[in-house]
Amino acid sequence: MPLGYLTPFASLAPLAPLVLPGVYAPQQDTALLADALCDEPLAPAAHVLDVGTGSGALALAAARRGTRVTAVDVSWPAVCTARLNARLARRPVRVLRGNLFDPVAGQSFDLILANPPYVPTPATETARRGRTRAWNAGGDGRLVLDRICRDAPQRLRPGGVLLMVHSALSGPAGTLEQLRAAGLKAAVARRRRIAYGPVLRAREGWLRERGMLASDDDREELVVIRAERPS
Repeated sequence: MPLGYLTPFASLAPLAPLVLPGVYAPQQDTALLADALCDEPLAPAAHVLDVGTGSGALALAAARRGTRVTAVDVSWPAVCTARLNARLARRPVRVLRGNLFDPVAGQSFDLILANPPYVPTPATETARRGRTRAWNAGGDGRLVLDRICRDAPQRLRPGGVLLMVHSALSGPAGTLEQLRAAGLKAAVARRRRIAYGPVLRAREGWLRERGMLASDDDREELVVIRAERPS
């Protein structure tokens, strides 16, 4: 999930009207991934997996397309939030608690959505408890991204697609390289530059010292990676 933008993104509020304390609310990266989802052709019988569902906004966006949706999150407050939002929306989303793909072992999907933690994080802030687990992702921001790149390809059906959003600070080239090495056709499907959020601003000096931000950078680029398994 995102760089700590702590104000819900207005255009997605109807998709997840309820956000319990400690749960990450829809933000600009959620909106960008939802835009990519809208462009994706999906059969009514398609099975969609939303990994790290948070409030359930993306799971509900997929469910509104008439697809069968499973959502997973490691956080109990997030699981409860997603279940309540699915009930409020009267959509049959199956919400499971667990770490990434563990709750769906042995299953495969036509589409996987992922908005994982991706914020480069100093060693002094590596404790991943409460809300911060939604964005803290190790020194290079790839703590969870690399696990998804490793495990998602085997969860895709032939012709299945992974849509994953993260910051350009977290190395899109590394994501593309790993997914292509796994046999997927991968490319950047969407980009969007946005103002720094509170977490990124708080880490700006550290990121510049590490060479992850140039001295004249004043905006962050988000990317959506689309990776398709050959039919």
